[in-house]
Amino acid sequence: MSNQYFIPIKNSCILLLFTLCLFSCSRQENLDIIIDDSIQIDTTKQIEEEITFTPIGTVEILNNTKIDDNYILVNDAGANRVFLMNKEAKLLYEWTFTNNIGNDVYLLPNGKLLASLEADEPKIPLGGKGGKIQFIEPDNTPTWQFDYSSIDGETHHDVEILPNGNVIAMVWQQIDSTTAITEGFILEEKIYPESIIEIDPNTNSIVWEWHSMEHIIQDNDETKNNFGVVSENPNLIDINYIVKDTSLPDVEGDIMHANAIAYDEDNDAIFLSVNSFSEVWVIDHSTSTEEASSHLGGNYNKGGDLIYRFGNPETYENTSGTRLFHNNHYPNILKGENKGKLLIFSNGNDIEQSAVYELELPSTYSLQPNFNNEPTVTWSFTDPDLYSGKVSGAVPLENGNILITEGDFGFWEVTREKEVVWKFSAPGFYWRGYNYLKNSSEIEILGL
Repeated sequence: MSNQYFIPIKNSCILLLFTLCLFSCSRQENLDIIIDDSIQIDTTKQIEEEITFTPIGTVEILNNTKIDDNYILVNDAGANRVFLMNKEAKLLYEWTFTNNIGNDVYLLPNGKLLASLEADEPKIPLGGKGGKIQFIEPDNTPTWQFDYSSIDGETHHDVEILPNGNVIAMVWQQIDSTTAITEGFILEEKIYPESIIEIDPNTNSIVWEWHSMEHIIQDNDETKNNFGVVSENPNLIDINYIVKDTSLPDVEGDIMHANAIAYDEDNDAIFLSVNSFSEVWVIDHSTSTEEASSHLGGNYNKGGDLIYRFGNPETYENTSGTRLFHNNHYPNILKGENKGKLLIFSNGNDIEQSAVYELELPSTYSLQPNFNNEPTVTWSFTDPDLYSGKVSGAVPLENGNILITEGDFGFWEVTREKEVVWKFSAPGFYWRGYNYLKNSSEIEILGL
């Protein structure tokens, strides 16, 4: 076994005290120590520090010299918990919420949380349901709230703040079965395709929106206006892809199931992680709402049609590209020295093996029929023990390592050389982990 232990223990006496405590107590929750049998105990050293906290999970130190020593914002959506911890699994700060977590919650530079929460009575109760967005102060007081929850549409999963202070969010739009058939959908059932809204918190108004139903194609019914050859129209979305892929489970009308949203500031584009399609869609945000409902306008003159897509060329019957994702979460657009790249988590549901990919995005977004439109893989990581069929993600750390969230396990920290140096695990349902530097403005505002 590798050199593993729960927290760095500088003196063997501390280890001995913990061992005696474990044997003497009938039960002690939330405390696990993993230590290599080969570690030599030096009883001549004096106790240098006192452990005064109970770790909130099991930590494995696999290479202490390579661990990034900063904080993690942990989102345990299953337990409705969001908290900061260090690499010793010490609880540093925790928030409370007025409603259940809808999924995404993260800390802004001004010390506030931006949170996707569930409405009091969600109207579209699919996985990742939301309906309420809040800014939350460090003392847990909501200072802004936007409710978008009705039988016609509901926000869900993820939110992102734009450089101008506006907030973008994903929306399920309910389409009745009659309308769905009119649009060429094969099955006679209501569907919940994706939309995106941009909200101005100063006015609580929607200032821009995009609807996937205005950019679909189908090759099932030639009497419909949106009939066409899917492979010749990569900028459009095959409304029947989810039905054609018989390997997918019954989605109960959730034909796209987007689960993450990201903003590409350099190109004024929005990335949408579309789980059921196992790909990421890229949409031109430079359009007006009117242009976004059409096929013309914006910097790319494509209106609201997709300006790029990647991960699964099978969705538009492209035989020139190779499928990379098998369900996916969190398209994380990188900055700094990694600008132009993206990290993403491929869940691997049908192969029961997850992977993290770093991709080199094209300098200019374009889509061509019968052409390999896929980005280049510049780094990847997988492991026989890495598998979560839901949620999850990856973020870069200050020292160059990658922090991976494995949704039903916890966290991994791996180097660029693919060495696993640290793990954290505890029962939970981990949406994502965000990294924060100890000296960042967010942490200083919290008084840590």
